[in-house]
Amino acid sequence: MIDRLEKEVDMLERHLQVLKMVIENEPIGIVKMSNETGYPHHKVRYSLRVLEEENLISPSNQGAITTDRTEEFVSELDEKLSEITNKLDSMKIGEKAEAEN
Repeated sequence: MIDRLEKEVDMLERHLQVLKMVIENEPIGIVKMSNETGYPHHKVRYSLRVLEEENLISPSNQGAITTDRTEEFVSELDEKLSEITNKLDSMKIGEKAEAEN
C-alpha cells in the first residue's frame, strides 16, 4: 500500500519537474528534457502526455509550451501540497502513540 503511494509521489515529482522545465525553457523538446533530467525519453513523453491531458502544456512544432491554465495551477500548487502534507501527517500512527505515552 505504501509502496504504491511512494511510486505515485515519485511520478508526480517527475511530472512537476517536467512542467517546471517547460515553464522555464518553453518551447522545449523531449530530447533536451531527457538529457537535462536524466529521465528516459519514454518517461518524459509520458509526463508530457499527462500534463497535456491536464491542459497545463500544449505541443508545438518547436516543443512543449505552457497554456493559460499553467499559471493558475502553479499559483495553487504550494497550498494543495501543504494540505496533502498535513493530511499525511495526521495519518501517522507511531508518532501519535509515542506522544500519548
